[in-house]
Amino acid sequence: MLQPKKTKYRKQQKGKMKGNAHRGAELAFGSFGIKTMEQAWLTGRQIEAARQAVTRYMKREGQIWIRVFPDKPVTKKPAEVRMGKGKGAPEYFVARITPGRIIFEAEGVPLHIAKEALRLAAQKLPVKTKFIVRRDYVEK
Repeated sequence: MLQPKKTKYRKQQKGKMKGNAHRGAELAFGSFGIKTMEQAWLTGRQIEAARQAVTRYMKREGQIWIRVFPDKPVTKKPAEVRMGKGKGAPEYFVARITPGRIIFEAEGVPLHIAKEALRLAAQKLPVKTKFIVRRDYVEK
């Protein structure tokens, strides 16, 4: 599961997610990718499930890049605990996702394989996504 080795602070406030992604909104490594259409928190487990779906479908050919990392701790109080007594313990980590952010990129496989692999990955994620292809991509 993806999570930071070390953090400066154990707990973090929720914060707001306004606007669209400016950083990480263009393909940087591969020829294909999936871009988000809405904002959400992606957990480490969701990202890992999507990654496994892509690798299995591509049969470990080509290369994939994960462009997001869950670095925000989310706290949770145990079940049936009374109100008050402070904030709960960190439970899992999330990556903040805003519209336009690229989550996965793929390279080294034909278009139809990449499209299906990234579609399977998108099914594992709680956001609407869009399949994108590099502008200068030419099918061989």
